[in-house]
Amino acid sequence: MALFGFVGVGNMGYPLLKAALRTFGKDEVVYTSATMESKKAIAKETGIPYSEDNKSVAEQCKYLVLAVKPQTFPEVLDQIKEVVTKDHVIISLAVGITIATIKESLSQSVRVVRAMPNTPALVSQGMTGISFSDDLYNDNERQIIDQFFSSFGKYDVFGENLMNAVSAASGSSPAYVYIFIEALADSVVSYGIPRDKAYKLVAQTLLGAATMVLETGEHPGILKDKVCSPGGTTIAAVKALEEHGFRNAIMKATDACFAKSEQMSGIGKSNL
Repeated sequence: MALFGFVGVGNMGYPLLKAALRTFGKDEVVYTSATMESKKAIAKETGIPYSEDNKSVAEQCKYLVLAVKPQTFPEVLDQIKEVVTKDHVIISLAVGITIATIKESLSQSVRVVRAMPNTPALVSQGMTGISFSDDLYNDNERQIIDQFFSSFGKYDVFGENLMNAVSAASGSSPAYVYIFIEALADSVVSYGIPRDKAYKLVAQTLLGAATMVLETGEHPGILKDKVCSPGGTTIAAVKALEEHGFRNAIMKATDACFAKSEQMSGIGKSNL
């Protein structure tokens, strides 16, 4: 029996599967995907034969990663409920699908780890929020779970009541960052900087600024102030950002993300 099974190997499941292969080895990973094209492509790349269906994946693993969209969850859970046991650990990546909803569909004895990773996992720089069901996990299980989530970036543990907020903070926000990178690069391209160099300048600057926050432990406001010399160019730019509602736009975006996650929580429960 393999350690990890993946149901769904799309934009989020794929980098996690790759990380599991690197960390635990080919013999410890099984998977299936929604399309034959995807199954064959991953089999060719990894050298691991695909499983025919979701049920067979569940039968072959202990840690079952459900990397499918929330709207397909009812169907997937129905397909695996007869073979999932109390020895399984279900790792759910679906936005808005609660631990209670999964247990109601499978079994109250099933252990569930609800997780919200993000796409930078593809380059081992992901940030994941996880929440454990109120069940017993032995030391070895905790160690395996730690190894898995550490294999594609960093993670932190949250109460489940905060998981929709985690989605707003890190799950969806890479998209906002990409928009920022594109917009800033576009603006300096208009001044004559070649586009490839503009993207490099902006992306590396964001990476460096984020590293400063993580490694210095200083408040972002203090780090911002250190860049803003009195009467200088940066404070003029910050003033313009404030005039055009930069902070408010970000907060409104997270409000919309959080509200959608809350809505999907209700829909997910009613569908199961």
